[in-house]
Amino acid sequence: MAPGSAAGTGSAATRHADVLRPDPSPVPCGRCQSLRALNPTIYKGWVTIAIDLPDEAATAALAARIATWARAGDVIALRGDLGAGKTSFARAFIRASGTTEEEVPSPTFTFVQIYEPRGVRIWHFDLYRLGQVEEAWELGIEEAFAEGISLIEWPERLGALLPPGRLQITFAFGERPQARRAVCDGGPEWQARLAAVADHV
Repeated sequence: MAPGSAAGTGSAATRHADVLRPDPSPVPCGRCQSLRALNPTIYKGWVTIAIDLPDEAATAALAARIATWARAGDVIALRGDLGAGKTSFARAFIRASGTTEEEVPSPTFTFVQIYEPRGVRIWHFDLYRLGQVEEAWELGIEEAFAEGISLIEWPERLGALLPPGRLQITFAFGERPQARRAVCDGGPEWQARLAAVADHV
């Protein structure tokens, strides 16, 4: 999806300075090597920004802005406690991407929902109930990581299968009931995109 203007105005968000981080080394595994061969760009380096989101509208605006910059092969890991905003972000991202679906259900029991707006598949995973890491292969993560845009709630369930070069967004509760704080960590492919996101949210 090509870059564009942010959807919706939302509430103002506070941006903090970018911080470069070292490239974390994933645990070696045979099928991880297979994923790297399919999409090597998502297994590299990091950059970080933190954004204060005063309400749900600001969370939706952040999701819409990131959606304008997302492209096939991106893996977006959504972390945080129950109710922290992961599903709200994913729904706003999918709607901003142009889906014609009237509802965007949480895939808590189905594990994955697939959408195809504008010719790029979006895979929305909720791995909270995933029993074993190996079960993830049955959900299609190999195809999702190689060809689609992956939104993953409870990404820690993937262990070593989660590519280090992902965009990781960690949500935390703010001082007020609707407020949230989002810490966005991304690989080198996300460095320029995160700077643009922070400038326009």
